[in-house]
Amino acid sequence: MSDKPIYITPAGYRRMREEYEALFAVERPKLVETISWAAGNGDRSENGDYIYGRKRLREIDRRIGWLSKRMAKATVVDPARQPDRSRAFFGATVTLADENDEERIVTLVGEDEADAHAGRVSWNSPIARAVRGAAVGDVRTVRLPAGEKEFEVVAIDYPEG
Repeated sequence: MSDKPIYITPAGYRRMREEYEALFAVERPKLVETISWAAGNGDRSENGDYIYGRKRLREIDRRIGWLSKRMAKATVVDPARQPDRSRAFFGATVTLADENDEERIVTLVGEDEADAHAGRVSWNSPIARAVRGAAVGDVRTVRLPAGEKEFEVVAIDYPEG
């Protein structure tokens, strides 16, 4: 992983921590128990429980390692504490209008919590980079795969603290 900061909202960090704890404290111990039981059944070469269990255990251990590294490097930024609420920064929910007055609402979040279908876009995505620092009324050009598109910032909201 690079040395650039990993920004994340408190809710995103909480979800990451919950996944880590579920894997480490619940799923992994159950799997180790199943693998031990399957290993005691004799021939391991044709033992589906043992083979699948070992494969799944490697997947879980890889995910636990990845999550622990991300959490260690994460910088939790609470958007409710943003002092300048007149501009779009990390954690802001921004309402944009295109040339056809079609509105699009996006929330600028960390890379690990982005979900385009839910309107949460990575703060490093093209649309987020274009609107970062923008104020209501600003027009920004976004480079999309289909070409450039202009958006006007209609509203900026932050969660209440």
